Amino acid sequence: MNHLQSLQKWLADSNYDVAYISNPTDILYFTGFHSDPEERVLALFAFPEAEPFLFTPQLEVEASKKAGWQQDVYGYLDHEDPFQIIAEHINERTKKTNHWAIEKADLPYARYEAVQQKFPNAQFTGDASEFLDHLKLIKSPAEIKLMKEAGQQADYAFKLGFEALSTKLTEQQVVAEIEYGLMKQGVMHTSFDTIVQSGENAANPHGVPEKKSIKANSLALFDLGTVNQGYMSDASRTVAFGEPTAKQKEIYNVCLQAQLSAMDAAKPGITAEELDAVARKVITDAGYGEYFIHRLGHGIGTSTHEFPSIMQGNSMELQPGMCFSIEPGIYIPGVAGVRIEDCLYLTENGNEPFTHTTKELQIIPVK
Repeated sequence: MNHLQSLQKWLADSNYDVAYISNPTDILYFTGFHSDPEERVLALFAFPEAEPFLFTPQLEVEASKKAGWQQDVYGYLDHEDPFQIIAEHINERTKKTNHWAIEKADLPYARYEAVQQKFPNAQFTGDASEFLDHLKLIKSPAEIKLMKEAGQQADYAFKLGFEALSTKLTEQQVVAEIEYGLMKQGVMHTSFDTIVQSGENAANPHGVPEKKSIKANSLALFDLGTVNQGYMSDASRTVAFGEPTAKQKEIYNVCLQAQLSAMDAAKPGITAEELDAVARKVITDAGYGEYFIHRLGHGIGTSTHEFPSIMQGNSMELQPGMCFSIEPGIYIPGVAGVRIEDCLYLTENGNEPFTHTTKELQIIPVK
């Protein structure tokens, strides 16, 4: 059963008449077509029995067909009312339109109102967002293959970044070297804005690259990923640019031990909160617990952050085929920040990471 058939079965089993899929990433998941429509309307409509259809701006119709979508696709011009056209095509397919499933976590209220005006008797009680979270949870071998390839691209990006470190370049310029090098290899999209932070800036876990030169004898944190046919990679490494201090080495080694311990423990049967606790105990026992201020990991697939969260309070038992990150971090304001991250997939008795760049502390010569 493919993804679209699973959606149709869920609609039938749940007695929903129509599903309105609005998130571009989820539309990619079902159709193979990805676009950022900006202010225009992009949507997939599915039904328990009738054929689904894709709705795009007119300028995207041919691109959606080229991407491999085999079902009907309808477009609209900028001066037209998209929801009037949508309503006409839905009514052509089915007379049952009272019970809808929408992506409650995504659909803008203005578009919800626009649909409601066309179908005044409809009830929008179904939550396709929750259904999709669980549908995406177990990745197929084909999906895992694409993520392995994205992991290889991320490993190459690390190589580019480590080689670019220089006191003559700013953090932002190192980012530029990474992304230019990826583009030269045909990797045209990163899964999020590439992060390079050095020294005290790395102690900000949601910081951004700054327009400041890389300092000698500091730690440099890299967080990056790529997009491979819609599937993401996401990984972090921290390296020493010049000779690290004893304190920097200590912080790094504690974080590394936490990450390796969690990687070793990640296997079917452990719960998300138990896995989080494995890494958190290592960091807490070393006296740095207050500086590990986020969850251990997150799911990954067609989005960099998917269900589930690997964190305290999540008792979900992990299963083969789940893909998620393991990324403990220690962030000491004014001192240093270290994060080490791999995304992986669970096998029948363990796990395999998507990235393989060494995690032993690398010392990059100052230049």
